[in-house]
Amino acid sequence: MARLTRAEQQRRTHQQLLEVGLAVFLRRGYLAATVEEIASEAGFTRGAVYKHFGGKEGLWTAIVDSRADALLAGLREALDRVSSRDELVATLASGVGSADGDAARWTVVSTEFLAGVADKPELAAAIVAAQRQREEQIAELLARHCDRLRVRPTLPLSLAVVALPSLGGGLALRRGVDPAVDLRATVTAVVEVMFDHD
Repeated sequence: MARLTRAEQQRRTHQQLLEVGLAVFLRRGYLAATVEEIASEAGFTRGAVYKHFGGKEGLWTAIVDSRADALLAGLREALDRVSSRDELVATLASGVGSADGDAARWTVVSTEFLAGVADKPELAAAIVAAQRQREEQIAELLARHCDRLRVRPTLPLSLAVVALPSLGGGLALRRGVDPAVDLRATVTAVVEVMFDHD
């Protein structure tokens, strides 16, 4: 088996820390997880986490960026296959209204993180800037497909792309204490109101 180059080893370490970091954060929560625990489970020293990410906050934001990129790519592919308003609604509702355990846990951990950085203005500003950039990309994507499908958004897409994940996140938190909440049906009903036939 060929020996990895230094750059390949660095990429592999980076990816391993992202994967293990996500697993630890989901299992323990953002606040309870430690750099030492993540590094140990990944088979590295804590110095590897600091070298690659600058610490726990940097690791979390890298995980968020990685997940956001994957979700955006998945949304692009899904919307390219959509051929009607009903399919658009179903695609958006399924993306926002995921009822699996990891999605609900992700929401809880994300909320912990945001609460933890609320008093750190520079970090909060960087997070907001990255989020707004993603929202602009999604709004542009939705605008293109709404035009193609002759679907009329009933509110500005810049607001829809903020409202839908917020709704999904809030419902996921509620579902954590009230499993009877029909997350998918609620999100679908809201998305149906947001997107009408032209």
